[in-house]
Amino acid sequence: MQTISWDDFIKVELRVGRIIEASVFQEARKPAYVLKVDFGPEIGIRKSSAQITALYSPEELIGKQVVAVVNFPKKQIGPLMSECLVTGFHNEQGEVALCVPDKPVPLGTKLL
Repeated sequence: MQTISWDDFIKVELRVGRIIEASVFQEARKPAYVLKVDFGPEIGIRKSSAQITALYSPEELIGKQVVAVVNFPKKQIGPLMSECLVTGFHNEQGEVALCVPDKPVPLGTKLL
């Protein structure tokens, strides 16, 4: 495992957002959703593609708080310009489980 400095870590803007919209990403090569995530007034609403269809339905994602990287450059994914990276972990089957706070926190809060 490669080690990083504290200065490297604090450059990554891991922020809490709330999913306000989730729909099937029809044009994706692998099953995915298009998510709209609200990070509060400072950052606003960002779009992301997430390959989380095995464990989540679009309906159950609405209102869920998630942790995302908000300071990566935008990335074109098919017709979608992804504006953040929603984080998660692979389970034993390779399905992605979202990284979420276990208690509600204000939108835009930075992970420390």
